[in-house]
Formats: sequence, structure tokens, C-alpha cells
Amino acid sequence: MATLTVEEFIKLQGKELRLSLVAGKEGLDREIRSPQIQKPGLILTGFISDIKSDRIQVFGLSEIRYLNSLPESHKVNLLKHLASLPIPCVIVTRGLRIPRVLRDFAEDSRIPLLRSTLTSAVFIDKVLKFLEDRLAPSTLFHGVLVDVLGIGILIFGKSGIGKSECALDLVSRGYRLVADDVVEIWRREPSTLFGRGKGVIKYHMEVRGLGIINIKDIFGITAIREKKQIDLAVELIEWNPEEDYERIGFEKETITILDVKLPLLRIPVCPGRSVATIIEVAARNHILKIMGRDAAREFMDELDRAIRINRRKIEKGREEG
Repeated sequence: MATLTVEEFIKLQGKELRLSLVAGKEGLDREIRSPQIQKPGLILTGFISDIKSDRIQVFGLSEIRYLNSLPESHKVNLLKHLASLPIPCVIVTRGLRIPRVLRDFAEDSRIPLLRSTLTSAVFIDKVLKFLEDRLAPSTLFHGVLVDVLGIGILIFGKSGIGKSECALDLVSRGYRLVADDVVEIWRREPSTLFGRGKGVIKYHMEVRGLGIINIKDIFGITAIREKKQIDLAVELIEWNPEEDYERIGFEKETITILDVKLPLLRIPVCPGRSVATIIEVAARNHILKIMGRDAAREFMDELDRAIRINRRKIEKGREEG
């Protein structure tokens, strides 16, 4: 399961979420394990069993006001119970003044206490989006991810089959590269896959005979994407004249990544065959399928209809004869 320390969280999102560390510096190695957050309003009123100990605890205006209204002994007892749980951190929003008892609690229990100048609603919206992506189940996949007509296509196959060259051809036609060679894939609940480039190789592509090229520098910013939903997988395979390949498109194959099934096409590669054109057409065909148009199914229906009409004509001719 993916995790994130509070220190990493601050480094990655401190500026975006306008965070500052107030107390509990010694607990920065605590781990954030849940993509959800909790506003402990009910907990402060005594419903202690409802606390989710793996979540970031967010104190907004109502929580701080209520905490300030409690007798000192009640405050201490509530915060002692909070300290006994493995919560990752406490964040106070709206830039509110933090009560001394909350600062002391954070320092003594080594729980990071942070403050954000954002309102609770804005802060929660931003942090949930970040944590959903960061803590989602993920894997690394050897292949290429491109955006063709808004369809995210994951291209894979054995080394040297022509994945990067195919992607380069698509980019030269005005489509976008997301990742080459290594694609970082993560699942967003319930069953959607996204992909992006990994580390320093982002925007770069290896083309045999040419070397490493920077797609962003050569084709411009419009030739790349930071991330993309994956809609379709394409496996490039070597052409074998003795093998029968799908010719109608009636058989549907899938590939499973992170427990999510993706439609899979297997495209034979041989000299003189424009794989980029085939993938572009596959993207257009996938869009039609999303809209409820399946060319293979429609062709078979038309063929069945023609056979039935022809059969009726033959039977009618026999009866008249």
C-alpha cells in the first residue's frame, strides 16, 4: 500500500496548500496512509469511537471555536485520547489562531501541527485530489502512453518492436506523448486507470539510430501531456504469415492492470505497414464504440439480414416454381 510521510507531504504540497509547521516537528516521519481526511467535530463532543486514526485531522473555524469553549480539563482529556492514536497530523485552516493547549498537545505527543491560510472547503478539495492520486494503487509498466483524439492508448510489445517510433509518428501528426519506455500507472477508484511519465525521462524518447530526443523541445508544449486516463491497450507483435489474425473485430480481448480490465488490440507489425495509422483509426473506432456504434457488430447484423432476405427469395422462388 502506498504511503506518504508528513514531511514529504509538506515538501510536495506546502506551497499549494499554504502550509506552515506550528508544532510537533519530531513527528514529521509519521505516515499518511488514507486518501481521506476527517473533521473531528463530533469527536470533540465526545463521540471518540468515530475517529479514523489513519486520516489527517482538519480543524476549521467550528472546531476551534468549540475547543475554546470547553473547560480546560475536558480539552486535555480529549486531546490525550487523540494523542494515543496513530493520527498522521493535525491541520488548522483559515489561518486561525491556534489555542495554546493544542500547541502543547502537538509538541508533547510529537504529532505535527500545521496551519493553512486556505478555507476548510478549499483546503479539503485540494488535499483530497492530491491524496487520491498519491496514495492510489500504482505500478510501473514498460511501454508508451499517447493521447490520440482524447483516447489514452497504452502501446506495448517486446523490445525493438517499434513502440517509440510509432509514438513519434503519432506526435508528428499532432497527437500527444504522455510517457515513453516507463509508464507509471495508478488506479483511481472505482476502476479507472491513469498514466504519466516517470522521473527524469519524462518528455524524453529513445529512437534507435537517433538516440534520446526531447519531445517538448522539438515539438513544443502542445505535444505532451502530464497525465492521461488510459482507455485502450495495444500490443505490437511480429507478423507471422502462418498465423491467423483477427479480421472482423468480433472477438474482444482485454488486459488486466491493477485489477482493471482494458480493451486490448493486437496489431501485427511488418515492413510497409503503417502502425501509427492503424492506431489512429483504432482511437476513432473506440470513440464510436463509446457512442454505441460497433462496426463489427453492425456488419454482422447486416450480413445476417442479407442472408435472411436472400433465403426468403429462394424459398419464394421455389414455391412459385
